Amino acid sequence: MARRPTIADVAKLAGVSRATVSFVLNNRPGVAADTQQRVRSAAEELGWTPSSSARALSTGRARAVGLVLTREPELIGTDPFFPAFMAGIETVISETGDGLMLQMSRPGNEVDTYRRLAADRRVDGVLLTDLRTDDSRPALVAELGLPAVAVGAGAGTGLPTVNLDDRPAVREAVHHLVGLGHRDIAYVAGPEEFVHARRRRQAWSDALAEAGLPQGASLPGGFTAEGGARATRMLLDRPTPPTAIVYGNDLSATAGMAVAQDAGLRLPEDLSVVGFDDVPLASYTSPPLTTCRANPVSWGRASAQALVELIETGTTTADVELEPAALVVRASTGPAPVR
Repeated sequence: MARRPTIADVAKLAGVSRATVSFVLNNRPGVAADTQQRVRSAAEELGWTPSSSARALSTGRARAVGLVLTREPELIGTDPFFPAFMAGIETVISETGDGLMLQMSRPGNEVDTYRRLAADRRVDGVLLTDLRTDDSRPALVAELGLPAVAVGAGAGTGLPTVNLDDRPAVREAVHHLVGLGHRDIAYVAGPEEFVHARRRRQAWSDALAEAGLPQGASLPGGFTAEGGARATRMLLDRPTPPTAIVYGNDLSATAGMAVAQDAGLRLPEDLSVVGFDDVPLASYTSPPLTTCRANPVSWGRASAQALVELIETGTTTADVELEPAALVVRASTGPAPVR
């Protein structure tokens, strides 16, 4: 049986974004006439037609996509990843005329938040971030009939996913430090329940094993400045502190750098530091932070495009695999100190 053409197929043939295709095929203004003609010609050539569920969604839509962040509200504003991720979302939905409904939810209220969004018809679909081991949300949104895209979940959610493999960059970071002579490389991890936090910590562990080194110390940092600072103090208070620390994100790494410098250590002469995300601040720390670039803006853009297509067509989109994270070497890493 031939595969039904999707908006992605139309976009590829017409040479435009999927969001632009959705914009044209739903007769919204603001797209140049020649672009409209290319899109309609491509749709006709491929035999694309909207599904019955897409037609049902075409009336009474909320014209908004949802993002529920289940972390302590006071911590959201301190993490530079999410503003960049949301900026990527906005580049897509501003083109389709949709808005972003951002909901903060404490862990105990998460299920009620999704149920309320669905019952009130406040959003047409949601992006699921910070996927957890045995996460109940994929089953919940299916029960609610709420279109959803899983972000950074890997396989097995039953939902369309937008993935970025963070493991190669973490392994490269460890190998970079090993090449500089470091033999005691610690790790400050994100919340263990998050799939991506566990994956990054495992990549650090695997890279040490590949280098023939013993496992270094691993402490929780929670992806927060406070957690990164606390873990760094504990590592530096050890009888033999590590000569290098890899952090689960840039926020905890930046806090760790401040703690090390307050303790009188020189970076990178006495301690090398590596983060993850490559948020804009990373290149302006002192010294500039070596980190793993994940490009949250592109991640947000791809996630929004996948969700818009799912909402507009009512058909499951193909999984999207972004370029893997890559190590960006800056001045916070250097040769291991002689002890």
